Amino acid sequence: MNVAVYSRKILKHEVSFFKRFFTHLEQINWNAIIEKDFYEQLKAQVGLKEGYDTFNSHSDFVSGIDIAISIGGDGTFLKCVSYVRSSGVPILGVNTGRLGFLADTNTGDFELTLNRLLKQDYVYQQRSLIRVETEENIFGDQNLALNELAVHKKDTASMITVEAYLGGEYLNSYWADGLLVGTPTGSTAYSLSCGGPIISPGCNVHFLTPIAAHNLNVRPVIVPDHIPITLKAVGRDRNFLLTLDSLSKPVKNGTEITLYKSDFNINVIKFKENDFFKIIREKMLWGIDQRNE
Repeated sequence: MNVAVYSRKILKHEVSFFKRFFTHLEQINWNAIIEKDFYEQLKAQVGLKEGYDTFNSHSDFVSGIDIAISIGGDGTFLKCVSYVRSSGVPILGVNTGRLGFLADTNTGDFELTLNRLLKQDYVYQQRSLIRVETEENIFGDQNLALNELAVHKKDTASMITVEAYLGGEYLNSYWADGLLVGTPTGSTAYSLSCGGPIISPGCNVHFLTPIAAHNLNVRPVIVPDHIPITLKAVGRDRNFLLTLDSLSKPVKNGTEITLYKSDFNINVIKFKENDFFKIIREKMLWGIDQRNE
């Protein structure tokens, strides 16, 4: 079994975990393929030996990797997705962060988790992505997002206006600090803090959620994901900021941005007992009330 392992930063209290993690991989005869920068940290901080294979591009996932393991928070998981892309390699998230909706296990259960992977005691949950196109192709081949695209103001306190079109038909002009367009996975990310809806994975929809809308009667909208969405931001500034998950680029005033559903999904490893709404209840403390005891 070839396992791609990715994390972004090793904290002092995590050193012992990573030592045990890679020791256990060796004991079950799994071949770890480690992200290049992370491998350098492991050698310096954990004392991991030389000789491991590495990856540093999504092209390394074309063949030969069976599972990708992301160790960290949701941001780490999103970066891991940028490596996996259309390869079809399933991703398991091991949470070391605080909230984290994408990871399905934690560092304390990792030995049990790896044993369940050995027994194939899990299911795949498919998560859709959005693909972004602009005239100047500003994101290059990194034009995919699992969570959302955000159009927001860059260097001013003034509002911006984002014109939105659905399948070429005018939808609305959002007077706000910005606008989010995202997937069901992204509904529990930035959009959630902006009052957007929680959307169950597997729903074939996109959402549009304004960021601090000036018009109080403007509300988040859910639309079918097979219809392209076109955005155009205008305002006093010459530039705006366009953020695709964690990747940000400046765009010129009036730039046209078109969003499509990607033609492939990401396979996320989930254990049967970790139902989406069970996770929501636990993470958001739903039902925590003395009246329910």
